[in-house]
Amino acid sequence: MDRIKDFNDLATRLRTQPQKTRVVVPCPDDHHTQQVLERALEQNIADVTVVNVGNTCDWAHQMHLTFGNRVKIFCTVDVDSAAAFSVELVYQGMGDVLMKGRLNTDNLLRAVLRKRRGLLEPGHVLSHLSLASVPSYGKLLLFTDAAVIPHPTLEQFRAMITYGVDACRNLGVRQPLVALINCNEKISEKFPNTLAFATLKQEAAEGLFGNAIVDGPMDVKAACNSESAQIKGISSAVAGNADMLVFPNIQAGNTFYKAITLFASATIAGVLCGTVKPVVVTSRADSAESKFNSLVLACVLSQAKKVDEK
Repeated sequence: MDRIKDFNDLATRLRTQPQKTRVVVPCPDDHHTQQVLERALEQNIADVTVVNVGNTCDWAHQMHLTFGNRVKIFCTVDVDSAAAFSVELVYQGMGDVLMKGRLNTDNLLRAVLRKRRGLLEPGHVLSHLSLASVPSYGKLLLFTDAAVIPHPTLEQFRAMITYGVDACRNLGVRQPLVALINCNEKISEKFPNTLAFATLKQEAAEGLFGNAIVDGPMDVKAACNSESAQIKGISSAVAGNADMLVFPNIQAGNTFYKAITLFASATIAGVLCGTVKPVVVTSRADSAESKFNSLVLACVLSQAKKVDEK
């Protein structure tokens, strides 16, 4: 598999798939979500199942008239029912990706995380994985966790790395280079996450994450800029060439997310991992382009999961 270079490559891969991904969307009442779904239909990237509150979504009915059976419509009585029914459709195998529409994230996650017939795989950790295209960086960059886990435990860090490494491979990266991010390169009790990092590096060296190199702690600049790494005397295959960044906490990850979109003109996608099917939970402030890219990423990961299950 060739390495995916950008989000256009991702969309192109989906268009070549014989079977389209089925996307289930509760409450697609906002303009951005509608733009994204219409674009996915027009580009033949995905088929869409809409779960409305009431029977008043003229846009959904127009999409059904335009695209026929590629658009399915269900109606429920309120937002919580829409979330629950959408999760049930995915749980029953009638959808491959769940995407949030115009409803609160809490409403959707309550349904996703319910113990019976929810979407979190038993024994798995729910985490958020982001994919960024930064103009000044020569390749796509994954990072985690910017949205779900406040202060990751060792177990959660393991899961975050596992999800990210798997995603890297699905993007054509044969040997993912994973940087464990901290404000400096020292392992110290002052920064408990660095103690976990030391364990993770050892586990990676022993093959826990397969053919991947995990190293750190190091700062973002050293992870993504070889000159900075050289100046600091960091000798590592990861330094200056990271495919994935693992942040020590949600504050760092979220700040990085917002900073690169605002100051570096980065294009971002994000999905929830640890669920039986990918879940797209975008921020209200995300652009239509970012939401579309998130859907494309989720569809690619869903297609890869289908292949793995065969």
